[in-house]
Amino acid sequence: MSRLIDIWPPFGLILGTPRLELRLPRDEELAELAHIAGLGVHPPEERPFLTPWTEGTPIDRARRVLAGQWHDLSAWTPTAWTLALGVFHEAQPIGMVALTARDFAVVRQVTTWSWLGLAHHRKGYGTEARAALLALAFDHLGAESARTDVFQDNHASQGVSRKLGYEPDGISIDARGTEALVSDRLRLTRATWERTDHPPVTVGGLDPCLPLFGL
Repeated sequence: MSRLIDIWPPFGLILGTPRLELRLPRDEELAELAHIAGLGVHPPEERPFLTPWTEGTPIDRARRVLAGQWHDLSAWTPTAWTLALGVFHEAQPIGMVALTARDFAVVRQVTTWSWLGLAHHRKGYGTEARAALLALAFDHLGAESARTDVFQDNHASQGVSRKLGYEPDGISIDARGTEALVSDRLRLTRATWERTDHPPVTVGGLDPCLPLFGL
């Protein structure tokens, strides 16, 4: 009998840190993550995302998490992919992080995004989860750089990025409705990653996934 991971190997990919496990959520786990997002992932007075997916009602937010994950999986190609993983602490889902790339086999650059349920902020989980993604990218996939765009007043995300060694790489200006928003563009190079302290990370189940990453 064929298993899901035989057809879609990323379901067997597991990243581990001292406190967290990162992996593709199964349907019921995704529903739990959607519920967590519905309860809130940032204080109501903040708008930390360029795409305003956290606006609206709790069910609006939950449904956007489901739709986003289903879209990322269905749209995946070896030249354009988004690996959006559930973050689990003591086997309980607390948020999601993602590694994305276009033409990775050529440009060797990734970007990341993340969110955690409000109850799990300020505990270091965000830094630990991002470090796991970066370890996958640099140590196992052969990335040469990682980029992130962060609003200048998003102090939490700025802090995580700088703690992991990201450095200024200019600014980005984007439109959100009729508002022009300025973000700091931050970049982490392989050389900086290799000389920066970060949590130990284990990676399992990667080899069958490599063709899907274009490798």
